[in-house]
Amino acid sequence: MSRIGKKPVEMPSGVSATISGQTIEVKGPKGTRSFTATDDVTLTVEENAIKVTPRGMSKRARQQWGMSRSQVENLVTGVTEGFKKELEITGVGYRASMQGNTLKLALGYSHDVDFEIPAGVTVTAPKQTEIVVEGIDQQLVGQVAANIREWRKPEPYKGKGIRYKGEYIFRKEGKKK
Repeated sequence: MSRIGKKPVEMPSGVSATISGQTIEVKGPKGTRSFTATDDVTLTVEENAIKVTPRGMSKRARQQWGMSRSQVENLVTGVTEGFKKELEITGVGYRASMQGNTLKLALGYSHDVDFEIPAGVTVTAPKQTEIVVEGIDQQLVGQVAANIREWRKPEPYKGKGIRYKGEYIFRKEGKKK
């Protein structure tokens, strides 16, 4: 039995959910999100909660049960609180700034990196060494943060680069004479 799948997803006040077939649409104060579940699970809305139940006890149905419940919970969290990833820039001369819908990054290359911000995500640079990625879609927020980090991953000798806030970088000792 799925420990995650058994729990119903509580809907806070101001959130409504509608089910049509295998698609659930959740509306909240931050926007609307939808998810299409596989045919292995059944979605139901009961009072103030969304319940996910498997159709049968096959291995695939049990796998989809917990995953579908987690996806639905992420929809509810996204339309109420939203998701946020914070990045820190470390290195002499490394900085970030916003210009319209473009994130300008100076990362030690011979040119500045222009990163176009996709729709559905807001990116801000409160300081020159901080980047905040926010949105209602957890997957999109994480992917945009990973794409920004990809431009200059933290290196192990000096720790220079773009890292997630709170990320630990394993440091190496340099060459000895």
